[in-house]
Amino acid sequence: MRQTGRDSIAIVPAAPERVRNNDVHYPYRQDSDFHYLTGFGEPEAVAVLVPGRPHGEYVLFVRDRDPERETWDGKRAGPDGATKVFAADDAFPISDIDEILPGLLENQARVYYAMGTHPEFDQRVVGWVNGLRTQARDGRHAPQEMVALDHVLHDMRLYKTRAELVLMRESARIAAGAHVRAMRFAKPGRNEYEVMAELLHEFGRHHCETSYYPIVGGGANGCILHYHENDAPLRDGDLLLIDAGCEVGCYASDITRTFPINGRFTRQQRAVYDVVLEANLAAIAAVKPGAHWNAPHEAAVKVITHGLVRLGLLKGRTAQLQQKLAYRKYYMHRTGHWLGLDVHDVGDYKVGDEWRVLEPGMVLTIEPGIYIAPGLRGVPPRFRGIGIRIEDDVVVTPDGCEVLTSGVPKDPAEIEALMAARR
Repeated sequence: MRQTGRDSIAIVPAAPERVRNNDVHYPYRQDSDFHYLTGFGEPEAVAVLVPGRPHGEYVLFVRDRDPERETWDGKRAGPDGATKVFAADDAFPISDIDEILPGLLENQARVYYAMGTHPEFDQRVVGWVNGLRTQARDGRHAPQEMVALDHVLHDMRLYKTRAELVLMRESARIAAGAHVRAMRFAKPGRNEYEVMAELLHEFGRHHCETSYYPIVGGGANGCILHYHENDAPLRDGDLLLIDAGCEVGCYASDITRTFPINGRFTRQQRAVYDVVLEANLAAIAAVKPGAHWNAPHEAAVKVITHGLVRLGLLKGRTAQLQQKLAYRKYYMHRTGHWLGLDVHDVGDYKVGDEWRVLEPGMVLTIEPGIYIAPGLRGVPPRFRGIGIRIEDDVVVTPDGCEVLTSGVPKDPAEIEALMAARR
């Protein structure tokens, strides 16, 4: 509200419920912006921020209490709970929003709103503003400017508070435990979906949801970046790539580990793995205050390009191959993304034409990989079908960085020792 100013109003709707099929809904997940501002987890709600309003600057519109509907769908906070539990200055039934919100809009210069995020709600906002414009002769003044709320709110979300980091550490801890459980469970003859069930059970027993649909790719399936079938048998001699995370208080973790299904890396698998691990460590070392966003990617690319030459998969000088983007034949994505309430969290990666400078409180992933698809031409057969990614969640600290996901091993000797102990 300090940034938007006293002659403005911000409107943030809750996420709508979504129908999965017929009259069955998907499990409800609150809109991240709405959750960030309110902590209110119900649908059919709208948060309104009116800086300087004498009767209360923070207003919530929520569903009224309804004993019959609560018998079917669960308890509601109602307007009373919105003020007492969720600290709204003022609260009204959502059914009254058409009568009350135009009055809050009146005489404001600007409306901060994320147009296009919830298209079905956009028309209501436009309708309220246009309704005021038609009453100009009666002395009612409509806002003259619509401003994207994203620019203010998403920049705030980029810097995590201590309380947010507590949730993210817990999310990373639980997800790390799930990956360790998967390593102990996986063996030849089992199926990808059985391993996924172990992940889901570990999340569920900590009362967590997945932060995205897990990737459990055995063998060549690990070369498919967004593999989702998770239905193939695990074969002796193959690697298993698992990309999975969970949410704690809506804050996400995002971890990838790759390990041998039978518990022992082959010589070729270990050679490729060592390159990816070196890239992972080099990228993490580049995460520190004052470094720019692209520094970890540049560090990873340099290591991977040099490693691909060492493996005989690329030929030439490392610097020239980097300049030609030759590594993208085997490493086609970037080294990370912002992490927070969303897995691919909000926040600009560039400010103007320059890469964003890393600052304490920012959280990002580090996830280099090498993917050698089975049908790739010009590749020795011994390397074909090897897909490896190693992903960690990292927070920028005043002195450098903290790896939130160190609870799951990535050193190959530690992985082999963990899997040997399962017997």
